[in-house]
Amino acid sequence: MAIDRLQEFLDLIPVVKKSPTGFMWSSYDKDADTLYINFKQPSKADDGELTDDDIIVRYEDGQIVGLTILHVSKR
Repeated sequence: MAIDRLQEFLDLIPVVKKSPTGFMWSSYDKDADTLYINFKQPSKADDGELTDDDIIVRYEDGQIVGLTILHVSKR
């Protein structure tokens, strides 16, 4: 039952509160095994960098607007 897993979602509250904008949208692409996290919608990233652990950090005007996390099932 979904209510049995409620605590997992409640555990996200501190993460959302610490996000750059106080907001967080996410989606998971199972086929690509990729998690997309956005802190601003709409966001128009004008720069990005790939970290050593396969996370793409996306920037707009120097501010982080999103993360693209690759190989999610292996984390």
